[in-house]
Amino acid sequence: MVYAIFLQLMSRTDKSTPLSPTFDQLYNSNGEFRKIPVNKRIFYLSIQAVFNAVIIGVLARVLVTLITVITNIAFYGRLSMSPASPAQNHLGWLVVLIPVAGSLLVGIMARYGSKAIRGHGIPEAMEKIITEESRIPPAITFLKPLSAAISIGTGGPFGAEGPIIATGGAFGSLTGQLMHISPAERKIILTAGACAGMSAIFGSPLAAVLLAIELLLFEFSPRSIIPVSLACITGAAMHILFFETTPVFAMPAIAAPTAGALGIYVLLGTLTGLIASLVSKSVYAVEDLFEKLPVHWMWWPAIGATAVGITGYFAPFTMGVGYDNIQKLLTGSLSLQMLLSLCFLKYISWVIALGSGTSGGTLAPLFTIGGALGALLGVAGLHFFPSLPINIPTAALIGMAAMFAGASRAFLTSVVFALETTGQLNGLLPLMAACAAAYFVSFFLMKGSIMTEKIKRRGIDTPDSYEPDVLRTSGLQALITPARPADNTLPYVYITDDAGLAAEIMGKYNLDTLLVLDNEKNRQQMGVITSASILEFYSTQKQKDHQYDSPAGTRRLMVKGRKLMKKMRK
Repeated sequence: MVYAIFLQLMSRTDKSTPLSPTFDQLYNSNGEFRKIPVNKRIFYLSIQAVFNAVIIGVLARVLVTLITVITNIAFYGRLSMSPASPAQNHLGWLVVLIPVAGSLLVGIMARYGSKAIRGHGIPEAMEKIITEESRIPPAITFLKPLSAAISIGTGGPFGAEGPIIATGGAFGSLTGQLMHISPAERKIILTAGACAGMSAIFGSPLAAVLLAIELLLFEFSPRSIIPVSLACITGAAMHILFFETTPVFAMPAIAAPTAGALGIYVLLGTLTGLIASLVSKSVYAVEDLFEKLPVHWMWWPAIGATAVGITGYFAPFTMGVGYDNIQKLLTGSLSLQMLLSLCFLKYISWVIALGSGTSGGTLAPLFTIGGALGALLGVAGLHFFPSLPINIPTAALIGMAAMFAGASRAFLTSVVFALETTGQLNGLLPLMAACAAAYFVSFFLMKGSIMTEKIKRRGIDTPDSYEPDVLRTSGLQALITPARPADNTLPYVYITDDAGLAAEIMGKYNLDTLLVLDNEKNRQQMGVITSASILEFYSTQKQKDHQYDSPAGTRRLMVKGRKLMKKMRK
């Protein structure tokens, strides 16, 4: 040991005696704390993310084809890969049995395969990211798309995007478990796979990146955005290769909005946000009802599918993926009866099926219900006030995006998704106005969202905001206390480092105190920094967010206002 220290001293370029020879290597080993945001590991992660996205794009094509094949077999008795929808079936009352049979298979797969295939995908991915270091059982990669194809192909009122997001996340997690990476890097690979799946289905790479930021990553940094963006771009390329080059929900061109129209669209977004909150709460209310049933959860999907079949008997267009319904809504040409059916009957079918715990998605149903609601509100407004400066296609587009923004609280994703999938740049301002209103209302009426409530009930909280790291943006000068002679044995940081670095080193090596040096050249003691001082500083800075200052004149007006309010109450 002494000989090793002697060699270390002889090899130093400067001749000053190190304050703590045994901790010199410890400090140098903390290079990972000081690494630049982008390095060669990000390059390797990006390559893996792009490779995964290619595979996930193929899986997306396989899932859609499998849904089509099962739909043809279940509703038309033919083995075909030609596009088909349950809406044109002629089975009569026998159509009620089709969703039940499919859901029985899903229940059996969940019971004897993996319970994790239940649900709509995104909450399950969020839970794995937060609680299990982004580790998803490998079986989900195969069971989730198969169960979803059976559920949707036999009439389940879901979209293919939720299952492929879950499948992409599971595949990303699988490859992440095989690689030599950290949990944080595995989270990036999982998220990249999930969002590549969304991009492959809808051809919406930017919306997929924003979905990652708002719902899955819980961070915004170069190390995560670069691999996720490349994966989403690759997913979009696979969409072009396997599906189409035009927007998924192409619609007639809409006119640029007037100032008056923007005000009306804000009101429409507010109303849609109110309904979105009720829709989200109703999903979990139905789930609670199923929890009370005196039968095993394996049978719940089949029980819920009974409602799907009965609804499908009266309104067959409510069954299946329903992307064609969204396209028709955006034309503004559907009848009032059709709008009412898509709004209310689709909702009933979907909420009962999803609450039963079957395998499916939420995005397409929310878009359908929201689009129909927006169109209905537009029709009602124009009926009573014919001179309103709005149009039905724009109202449907706004309802579609605002419903998703209010239910999921993915504000930016909702706006950009609507733009990318329709190609209507004139819809930007109305979409931002309506989605912001729905997003605002959602926070007043719901503690969580349709994506987070499920895991919140299990005691798992998800971040709902991105704030600067107080410690990373604070220097050490204000936290230093005078050093004692015995402190020359402590590990150290430099005065130019930040409080976040000091906290990380303390946490990694279970230390309460660090020595602070002036710089790497002089290495003069400036004092020490303690864990208690860091904690006190952090607490003080966070409390400032809840301290409100106002000028004396403003305070007097507020006091007078309160007195006036009390008089009015009397």
